[in-house]
Amino acid sequence: MKHHENHKHDRSGEQLARGLALFSIGLGAAELMAPRRMARLAGLPPDSIDSLQMLGAREIGHGLGILSNPSSAGWVWTRVGGDAMDISVLAAAMQSEGADRARLATAIAAVLGVTALDVICAGRLGDRRAGESPAPRSGAIRVEQVTTINRPIDEVYHFWREFQNFPRFMRHLESVETTGGRRSRWRAKGPAGVIVEWEAEMIEEREPEWIAWRSLEGADVPNSGSVRFRRAPGARGTELRVQMEYRPPAGRVGRGIAWLFGSDPEQQIREDLRRAKQLLETGEITLSEGPGLWRAAQPPRDAQQVRDLAGVHS
Repeated sequence: MKHHENHKHDRSGEQLARGLALFSIGLGAAELMAPRRMARLAGLPPDSIDSLQMLGAREIGHGLGILSNPSSAGWVWTRVGGDAMDISVLAAAMQSEGADRARLATAIAAVLGVTALDVICAGRLGDRRAGESPAPRSGAIRVEQVTTINRPIDEVYHFWREFQNFPRFMRHLESVETTGGRRSRWRAKGPAGVIVEWEAEMIEEREPEWIAWRSLEGADVPNSGSVRFRRAPGARGTELRVQMEYRPPAGRVGRGIAWLFGSDPEQQIREDLRRAKQLLETGEITLSEGPGLWRAAQPPRDAQQVRDLAGVHS
């Protein structure tokens, strides 16, 4: 099943961002429309009215900016900068005549609390962007699949981290070779002997949460993607979410790529994940003894037979 919604963690970040935006607009409007009253509530001296109205205009601007794009951490970080400005204004007012230091201390504590919320919100939104693969480019195909594997998250993560494991469950992938550092060379075989090769680099890694990669310049198949790992509810193992984008080239190589992913890329990735799940949970891939993959699975009579049927390699 394809999932179009973000994880609960991601949605909570956007909800918090909207809440902070509305708070910012409300506070800014109060500072603009009733600056004297707001000054008294904060313990500021009477000569701070003009400064307070400037801060109010800034608050409204930040709030509107967040509402325009609540999934972006950038606008929320501008609030953090504004919070620092507010704290400096309140701290400086402590030395002013006519200031109510008890109320100022309460106001500073309140701003510090809001600052903590701003930082948490920006961090959540930033984590989500880092964990996602880039938005699809023009002409690119993007697929996303999720499966649950009944194995501990560390075991699943390390299995996927070793890219040499991929030909064991990806039908048409011939080999993956680590070339040093975060780079690797991939080789796949299509119909009529069409060979497709590309080099990739890992651009994000957070154990045991996610892995993200992208192909290097000159790849036969420009591609990028990410795999996210989270503990499945109810101690059911690990939820694995794969996002991938690729751009099929034209010509002979392009026809090979179309065959490589099948007429339905979602189905192809789903089948690959099903084989990975079987491999991790049972140590082998069981398939029906026939050309199709949709029959009830039965154990093969020998290990080589299953590899031939699956089109995978030892």
